[in-house]
Amino acid sequence: MTLIYKIVSHTDWRAAEPEGVFRGAAIDLTDGYIHFSTAEQVEETAARHFAGRDDLLLIAIDAERLGDALKWEASRGGALFPHLYDALALDAVMRLHPLPLRADGRHDFSGLII
Repeated sequence: MTLIYKIVSHTDWRAAEPEGVFRGAAIDLTDGYIHFSTAEQVEETAARHFAGRDDLLLIAIDAERLGDALKWEASRGGALFPHLYDALALDAVMRLHPLPLRADGRHDFSGLII
């Protein structure tokens, strides 16, 4: 199983739960796909796009369950990032955890990435 990660606000995620699918945060809807990160990319994603935010969840998703709608595309520095060109069915979620801030203002990923 390959896990990929999504950082999302509590509000956006809780709004998706009754429907059973997550259609994306505002940036995802603008770009036309849901942005994900690998285990190696997610901490930099948090620092670049979510700095200082304390209202976040870290979602671990089984990439194989997303099928052909998941594309690996070059992004930051040419690295391949997973992008989902469909809604995320919540049954693909393997783990969901709050993403706390450390005293230095960076997010604490201790024990959250496998």
